[in-house]
Amino acid sequence: MEQLHLPAAHQAQGAITLPGSKSISNRTLLLAALADGVTVIRDLLASDDTARMLEALTALGVKLENIGENAWQVTGCGGNFPNKQADLFLGNAGTAFRPLTAALAFSGGDYHLHGIARMHERPIGDLVDALKQAGAQVAYLANEGYPPLQISPAKLDVSQAIKIRGDVSSQFLTALLMALPLTGQAASIEVVGELISKPYIEITLNLMQRFGVTVQRDGWERFHIPAAARYQSPGEIYVEGDASSASYFIAAGILAGDVTVNGVGEQSIQGDIRFAEAANLMGGRISYGENHVRAEKTPSLKAIDLDCNHIPDAAMTLGVMAMFAQGTTTLRNIASWRVKETDRIAAMATELRKVGATVVEGADYIQVTPPAQLTPNAVIDTYDDHRMAMCFSLISLAGVPITINDPKCVGKTFPEYFKVFASIAR
Repeated sequence: MEQLHLPAAHQAQGAITLPGSKSISNRTLLLAALADGVTVIRDLLASDDTARMLEALTALGVKLENIGENAWQVTGCGGNFPNKQADLFLGNAGTAFRPLTAALAFSGGDYHLHGIARMHERPIGDLVDALKQAGAQVAYLANEGYPPLQISPAKLDVSQAIKIRGDVSSQFLTALLMALPLTGQAASIEVVGELISKPYIEITLNLMQRFGVTVQRDGWERFHIPAAARYQSPGEIYVEGDASSASYFIAAGILAGDVTVNGVGEQSIQGDIRFAEAANLMGGRISYGENHVRAEKTPSLKAIDLDCNHIPDAAMTLGVMAMFAQGTTTLRNIASWRVKETDRIAAMATELRKVGATVVEGADYIQVTPPAQLTPNAVIDTYDDHRMAMCFSLISLAGVPITINDPKCVGKTFPEYFKVFASIAR
């Protein structure tokens, strides 16, 4: 297995520019493909996840043209994919797999969707159940409730409200919202249970509106798609920098120096920008510009007890920051960690213990108490999870060398992460 040895560092100084948001990138690609007209997408994330979406759209007959660095021209198919048969390998890209499942279920074709072994362990039954309420024909090819899937042509009826669980993954609701305009009919969605990760739904609704479809919602319980809704190209669209990735560099500045993160600002449409608020609760010194966030060293961090439902990905960074804080930090309402690229609650607990933490894990929470001194030269397993690798790089800023196993797993969202991290860590 490839390893990366990060030397002890005592300072983080400089400015970095973020890659594009994965969540925005893959949503924008799919909406552009489904729209009427030609869309130019700029600052698209170049990563494994977006590569899987680009491959899938190409296989479905969508015309895509790379017109510059991280810039793509997408000729929309007006809600009707040209290819009615396709075999789509989607790796471990949930932001491609879930929305494509819904869109293809309403597209009148025969499609086989599959991915790597971990993708086949990530539940999709709640989305499939919702699609079947509309008449979709979706079959499980292995284990009930999990990919791989076979989708067949279906007679659709969305006259009744579609019920979908909201407490497993917000990507299920995102997928359904993005796909329902393809029916051309008025449709309603009812969310059963608490909706988690609401900021990701706000990203979806924001982007759908950019493409000409305005969804009405009653609180977070009911959503209405108007009849005859059609996606229309906005012409040109820029992808924000990835706010989840910003969390590592904001944390680095707070822990060890002065770091400016370019590509997101206070008005970002991404919920994970609120990581900065959480870091501020720990005592972090943070200031904003229109398109940047600056984080400066804080002499002493304090432990927090926080509901992290609104920042599920960035909350992992708080788990590592807890190693630098005084007291026990508790991160709550993070059940969604269990069904991510790995079981992140179990993985974080295991790896934090390697650097000396006392960790208590529950079904939907984790408690982290730092040691008097961090354990040097720990070897961190990353579980093919990009965020595990990026989070634990921050341990080196405590003046403690650390080894990261399988560092290339960061290719899922930030292929150049360790190169950029090395540019600020001294």
